[in-house]
Amino acid sequence: MNGVKKNGSSVDSSKWRVNETPQDCGLIPSIAVSLWLGWNGIVLCLVLYAIILANSLHRTVIFGLMTLSLLLPPDFPGKAGHKLGDWIMLKAEQYFGLKTIIEDEEGLLKYSEEKAIIYAFSPHDMLPFGVFAFNPILNRVPGGSTMHCLMTSAIFNIPFLKHVYTWVKAKPVDKKTFMGRLHKNKSFTFCPGGVQEVILLDPQKPDDLVLFLQNRKGFIKLALSTGSPIVPVFGFNLDGTFGYWFPKGALIEKISRTIGFLPMIYWGRFGIPFGIPHPKKLMIVVGSPIDVPKMDEVTKEKIDEYHQLFVDELIKLFERHKHSEGYGNKRLKIA
Repeated sequence: MNGVKKNGSSVDSSKWRVNETPQDCGLIPSIAVSLWLGWNGIVLCLVLYAIILANSLHRTVIFGLMTLSLLLPPDFPGKAGHKLGDWIMLKAEQYFGLKTIIEDEEGLLKYSEEKAIIYAFSPHDMLPFGVFAFNPILNRVPGGSTMHCLMTSAIFNIPFLKHVYTWVKAKPVDKKTFMGRLHKNKSFTFCPGGVQEVILLDPQKPDDLVLFLQNRKGFIKLALSTGSPIVPVFGFNLDGTFGYWFPKGALIEKISRTIGFLPMIYWGRFGIPFGIPHPKKLMIVVGSPIDVPKMDEVTKEKIDEYHQLFVDELIKLFERHKHSEGYGNKRLKIA
């Protein structure tokens, strides 16, 4: 048997499904990624231009378009927007030279036919754009054509961004959406660490990968209430795709939790502020599903038990793949 052995457990690597796209970070893929991840900078530039430099006509047009965007439904203009979103995802796959490893495709396929699968993605890092690997147009991960990524609701309150992220199959990560998808057997991915993991980033400690998971148990409770399997997922090479700076302190943490994102300055490719990430090759590893029983009365003991099981499996997943991805000197820390 071909296998790897970590933490006292043997895994048959011959059953892994590996899919890798040759990297192309040329003009067309770069434009596509800019249309997806560059909108933070575009919106900021538009606002600054309108306030500081624009004449009254330009200012009216800019703020008028922003207001119109906020009033329109997120999926406007319908099929055309989603078609553009699919194109963006296919080009992003090339830009990042996306590699995925599915350790237990058979198990995932079995569950996806009868239940919603919760793919819990770590780390969040600056922007958790690695979740795009779950977009159904890429056909990388079992979960069907309804697979979505759940992310901070703040995105859907920003003009233009709300449309782009909807086109690339994103929805707000609120309890209503979370439970609605579980009850309808629609699989999804999300980052349990959230914005708190951004706060824990420390450029002075590049070898520490800190995951804010110790008290993230809400999704475990929801999984137990519906009997939905949880799958640990780890994304390699997200770290280092952006440079960044943000103020520290209790007040900033409180503000970030309230608004759903951390006020900060970041820069990416070519050093452009709020630009697109450096085109590092991404590797996303998807572990085996954790079978979760359905409970009418969810107890604290069961929540703690399955939370610890999830954390343990995530750590094992990281340990199995870290050396092949050049992470041998990095340490995973659970905060």
